[in-house]
Amino acid sequence: MAVSAAMVKELRDRTGLGMMECKKALGEANGDIELAIEELRKSSGMKAAKKAGRTAADGVVATKIAEDGSYGVVVEVNSETDFVARDAGFLAFVDQVVGKAFADKQEDVAALMAGELENAREALVQKIGENISVRRVQIVAVEGGVVDSYVHSNNRIAVLVALKGGDAELARDVAMHVAAVNPQVAKPEDMPQELIEKEREIFTAQAQESGKPAEIIEKMIDGRIRKFLSENALVDQAFVKDPDLTVGKLLKNNGADVQSFLRFEVGEGIEKEVVDFAAEVAAQLKG
Repeated sequence: MAVSAAMVKELRDRTGLGMMECKKALGEANGDIELAIEELRKSSGMKAAKKAGRTAADGVVATKIAEDGSYGVVVEVNSETDFVARDAGFLAFVDQVVGKAFADKQEDVAALMAGELENAREALVQKIGENISVRRVQIVAVEGGVVDSYVHSNNRIAVLVALKGGDAELARDVAMHVAAVNPQVAKPEDMPQELIEKEREIFTAQAQESGKPAEIIEKMIDGRIRKFLSENALVDQAFVKDPDLTVGKLLKNNGADVQSFLRFEVGEGIEKEVVDFAAEVAAQLKG
């Protein structure tokens, strides 16, 4: 059966694949579009798997909050480039992911992606030509309080904050602060003891070089530990919208207390490969 331009166009529209690939698939399927799609689906998993080895360190974060403020979900979905991270198809997939995670209250990525979402991911990889992965999903919930979020305008930083007392606007303000300042813990007492001891060792070595008496050195070390905690504990930090006010004082003034916060930043902790494009092109030419 002859393969017409209209048939190629239909297959392209339904699969998002290139013209030559569609033409070849139709030729092998003797013009049967459904058979061509079936064969392409068999090979699409292989195509997606080949791309899975690429580092996907770009992408976006997204949140969804329950109407009653009882819980919220944050997800990170990665792509290889920021260009794809702005693609409408990619962003629609992110909406699917965060919507299902929210509806199912699901934090397990493998369980979340099983079935339709994984099929959608593979189809998107096939269409866009980049590795796409759902890296992490997390839920923050609160009883007798409120959860709200802040997502930075470039969709690269997202924060969920859970408060006891207060309201959504206050939680959103605190989330914005967390996005900007990136505290390590909510309160000084939450700081892991091993981190405090590590800082103490550093401060001790620095203070001993001063040549001052031991009792003075001890006071210097205690002062530096207090400063370290105040700089890295959310409640002791100067509030970004009013530096004369600490976050803790802001919360107290509004009858609230922070229960927890969660901050996602795109690509944090991923070692991204630095590519020498000239060398890559030269290698391809040699090949």
